[in-house]
Amino acid sequence: MKYSREVKTALLAIIAIVILIFGYSFLKGENLLDNSRTFYAVYDDVEGLSPSSEVTINGLKVGKITGIDFLNKKGELLVTFTVKNDFPFSKNSLAEIYGGNIIGGKSLAVIPKYDAKIGMAKDGDTLKGSKEEGIMELVNDRLTPLQKKLEGTIVSADSMLTAINQILNDSTRKNIRGTFKNLDHTVTSFRITAEELQGIVQGNSEKLDRTFTNLDEMSTNFNQFSDTLTSMDIRKLTSDLEKVVADFESVSDKLNNGNGTAAKLINDDAVYNNLDRATKQLEQLLQDVKLNPKRYVHFSVFGKNPGPYDPPKDTLK
Repeated sequence: MKYSREVKTALLAIIAIVILIFGYSFLKGENLLDNSRTFYAVYDDVEGLSPSSEVTINGLKVGKITGIDFLNKKGELLVTFTVKNDFPFSKNSLAEIYGGNIIGGKSLAVIPKYDAKIGMAKDGDTLKGSKEEGIMELVNDRLTPLQKKLEGTIVSADSMLTAINQILNDSTRKNIRGTFKNLDHTVTSFRITAEELQGIVQGNSEKLDRTFTNLDEMSTNFNQFSDTLTSMDIRKLTSDLEKVVADFESVSDKLNNGNGTAAKLINDDAVYNNLDRATKQLEQLLQDVKLNPKRYVHFSVFGKNPGPYDPPKDTLK
């Protein structure tokens, strides 16, 4: 069967158009023979996500981004992506933007949920969009507080330097220099004093040695005295002392109660009066013997009788 030149030309044109369409779709990242499902997600900021970026589920590539367009005048972005037809998940699954580095390279991950009550996601459904913090976001979150602290520190340091400049005027600098000079003189005086003290110690080293020797002997004697006190029967001494105190209290009680001769001498007025009277009579007797010895002693060589007794003139009243 022969074809005319016009039919051949038409067939070639059709084949060229088909190849052109497939080639253009391929360059756009679309495959016209692919039966993947198409889903949508809405974001305020896609953070570098671009068409043809990967779509993954649990780290496995299951599709790609096919388009990103503005959704409304608020600036919200509508992301269109495809997922292989043989992986089911429910409508409440999340479409999360993740990954990326300093120069971009974001991807989209479908975080599947399996809730049969809500129903499985179908071609054309819109999933809830979310974003995972990337490296730059984490760095910004960490650097922002540090930046504030650094700014505050710089302001404080600047204020402190300003205050120091205000304090350290010419007069203050002169005073500080004078203070250091005085401090130098003081250190020199301490050095001289230390040298003199060292000379005194060296000159009296023998006396100091004898002093420490005496202190050592005193410590030894004190230790011996302490050992002696330790060896003494303190309990027996205490018991004897208690007995002495008890006897003294017994004697004191007897004296106070009038028991015994000593108590009567102390407490009985009649005994005291008798003793006082006897003492006076004894004193009168001694006085009379002193003044009239002849009355009591008679001595005569020739046997002469003594004369009559004459009362003494000087007698005690």
